[in-house]
Amino acid sequence: MKIMVVDDAAFMRLTLEKIFISAGHEVIQAKDPVEALMLYQEHKPDLVTMDITMPEMNGVEGVKKLKEIDPNARVIMISAMGQQSMVRDAIKAGALDFVVKPFQPERILTAINRAVQKNI
Repeated sequence: MKIMVVDDAAFMRLTLEKIFISAGHEVIQAKDPVEALMLYQEHKPDLVTMDITMPEMNGVEGVKKLKEIDPNARVIMISAMGQQSMVRDAIKAGALDFVVKPFQPERILTAINRAVQKNI
């Protein structure tokens, strides 16, 4: 599966990339939703993980814009504790699931598998 990781923190992008590659997935990285929107059209990933809090455009807006481009886009939000209202907004915007930082690798892998099964 091809997964796009969208996060403004390079450390988090690399952490997720390692988890996904070790599970046999291909990874595309984007530093923000603006870059993700451009790369999405080029790479057509099967799933997107998106941080909620980012400069320029937050993850909720990123999900909305992504869904405008592709209504079938599968997105999982990644949030820090205390961002419940933004998580709710992201789910309303079309995100399939959310994972709270810090997370265990098993939790993120379960979330991506569930998202793919929900949206086959």
